Amino acid sequence: MEIRSLTSLAEEQLAAARAASNGRAAVTVFGGQEHDLRQTLIALVGGAALHEHDSPGDASLQVLSGTVRLVAGDDSCEAGAGDYLHIPPQRHALEAVSDAVVLLTVATRA
Repeated sequence: MEIRSLTSLAEEQLAAARAASNGRAAVTVFGGQEHDLRQTLIALVGGAALHEHDSPGDASLQVLSGTVRLVAGDDSCEAGAGDYLHIPPQRHALEAVSDAVVLLTVATRA
């Protein structure tokens, strides 16, 4: 068994996002080709975004810190630390309202 501190990873990735020209940084926490599940920690500085993209299939987002806005078509919602969101099965975007870190979980195989 391996224990990883999401708090430490979040701090590291947020520092990397602040240093990046696009205001984003990410690290895979678990997953890859040999797994049915992928979890990615994503840090965004306030105002940065993951622009509209296709849905990866079954996926969820847990906000670890800050505030984000998930936009899918005409719908949008803001979520803050501790909130959990199901990602809709359509094109969507994620915007950082403030510096934020989220944990994206994706089922890679049905």
